[in-house]
Amino acid sequence: MNTQREQLIQQWVSTVLKTEQFDIQFLAGDASFRRYARIKSNDKAFMLMDAPPEKEDCLPFVNIDEFFDKNGVRVPHIYAKDLQQGFLLLEDFGDVLLSTLINHNTVDAYYHQCFKQLVQLQSIAAQEILPAYSYEKLISEMQLLVDWMLPALAVEPSVAEMEMIEKSFDFLAKAALAQPQVIVHRDFHSRNLMKVADDVELGVIDFQDAVIGADTYDLISLTRDAYVQWPVQRVHVWFQAFYDLLPETSKQQRSFAQFKRDADLMAIQRHIKILGIFVRLFERDGKSGYLNDLPRVMWYLRTEAQPYAELQEFLNFVEQRLMPAFTEKYGQFEAITA
Repeated sequence: MNTQREQLIQQWVSTVLKTEQFDIQFLAGDASFRRYARIKSNDKAFMLMDAPPEKEDCLPFVNIDEFFDKNGVRVPHIYAKDLQQGFLLLEDFGDVLLSTLINHNTVDAYYHQCFKQLVQLQSIAAQEILPAYSYEKLISEMQLLVDWMLPALAVEPSVAEMEMIEKSFDFLAKAALAQPQVIVHRDFHSRNLMKVADDVELGVIDFQDAVIGADTYDLISLTRDAYVQWPVQRVHVWFQAFYDLLPETSKQQRSFAQFKRDADLMAIQRHIKILGIFVRLFERDGKSGYLNDLPRVMWYLRTEAQPYAELQEFLNFVEQRLMPAFTEKYGQFEAITA
């Protein structure tokens, strides 16, 4: 632990709060170099974000937080900031993650609240503020599977297989870009949503990578969560509930069947990316905590690609070339069927 950094934190917090009477308690880390600490002072609680400038640029977080806050999205209010040192003092949302609250009895009500918040988020005009979820970005994300998972499984694709993979990725990227383009949180799932005291709205965190992209992306992040799986039929009921909330402009020449196809194809793009990211977190960064979730994400990919003729060659490649080594290395997922 960097004691010099901690002294800087102590000095900055005491200046901001105008008191030296406070406690700092650092919390467990996530997949980045950011650290968080809870600060308690005179019955008030704050959250400190410590983002060392040489490792993390917290300007995107600040810009998006302030923009969302101004536009009625339930994000933590920023009380103080020092971007040169990489310190932010934020509203404390508490400790209750949505992931700890959802079960078969509670999930419908919580997810419907999420859908309302997503539709409100998507109604905000942000084309001038946020970058586009571009074709290049979508492709580079899927390329992580090739760059990280394939070598980890000792699979070397032939020239013909690489052409087929590139064609499949192109199909998925174009499918995402053909959908209505709105604000996309990019990590809108049960570990990034919080129950805030008496609020009906759920607190939204980890939004600094927000972009303008497909309107199904955040829906599938939530309902096809990499960390929790729900029965397929239930997920389709949620798709319908979300579709019903969409503005008419998003439903023109877009039946529910088309919307479901859009959601499936967007989900497949995301699963491919996540498989690559989770392997990279282990192989490059030594973080093994995500390996247990790999079989679930692979199950999603294989299940959701089945109905689509355009992805059959890719699916065959996954089944024949990847699955034997994948199952041996990472295990198998037992799906919930009802």
